[in-house]
Amino acid sequence: MNNKLISVIVACYNEEENIKEIYQRIIKTFKENPQYDYEIIYVDNNSIDTSRKIIQDLCKKDKKVKAIYMSRNFGSPQPSFLAGLEKSKGDAAILLHGDIQDPPELIPQFAKLWEKGNDVVYGVRTKRKGYNFIWNFYYHAFYWILQKISYIKMPLDAGDFSLMDRKVIRELLKLDEYDYYIRCLRAYVGFKQIGYEYERDPRLKGKSNENLLSSLWWAKTIIANFSFKPLEYISFVALAVTFFSFIFIIINIILYFLNPSSPKGIPTIVILISFLGGIQLLSLSIIAEYLAKIFLEIKKRPKYIIEETINL
Repeated sequence: MNNKLISVIVACYNEEENIKEIYQRIIKTFKENPQYDYEIIYVDNNSIDTSRKIIQDLCKKDKKVKAIYMSRNFGSPQPSFLAGLEKSKGDAAILLHGDIQDPPELIPQFAKLWEKGNDVVYGVRTKRKGYNFIWNFYYHAFYWILQKISYIKMPLDAGDFSLMDRKVIRELLKLDEYDYYIRCLRAYVGFKQIGYEYERDPRLKGKSNENLLSSLWWAKTIIANFSFKPLEYISFVALAVTFFSFIFIIINIILYFLNPSSPKGIPTIVILISFLGGIQLLSLSIIAEYLAKIFLEIKKRPKYIIEETINL
């Protein structure tokens, strides 16, 4: 019997210091587990360092290494993972970030769970090494909130690092969405899924493109894509403001008749106007977020454009 083929998809952007190391760690892992065949697909998101040349050299040296080069930078690693999945030939695919924070050495453990009948094996990050308490709390809080408000069941603390069976990949590739978040759509398509707990390693080489503002932006975008709750909350806030405004009017009428000569203050009016104005602006911004999603979806622009491929 032929060994099952596992496609390892590595999303890279300016990872010149990590490309060779992750290659060495991946091939070492498969040499220790010869029951699996493999291919490594590097997807370069238009890096501005020497990543392209390093990947080209690996492709010349090893035909199991394949490369996809994007025509420009398409933002998050999601388009890179999607391109890799579309070009992959494996019975299953593993998603890895080029920063090697998700250890390739866990591939055999994922594969064993896959062999036991699980269609998706996703990594559950119990701890993020190299991050302080505030960052770890922020990430855990985000996934907890997403799990509570999403209209599909989301696993807690599960990132892109995962193994997916070919039938899951086929269903994922049918989903024609512009904002493509594999960690969420992976939960949407269903099938038999299981989590594998691990501690995420710190970045040892290179510089991360992640910061607080970009993380907040992605959190907001993911919530808008997988939850209607913000729109529902606008209705609740509107009802609450209307109710308290009505109560406030009644109180003012009663106070006027009880003490007509009581002083009437401008600050009360300013506070009410500011409060209501803030509520309106917040509501409009939430509605605008959903309108922007509709705008992007109906334009049907490609999620990525490939400039060149090697060994594919």
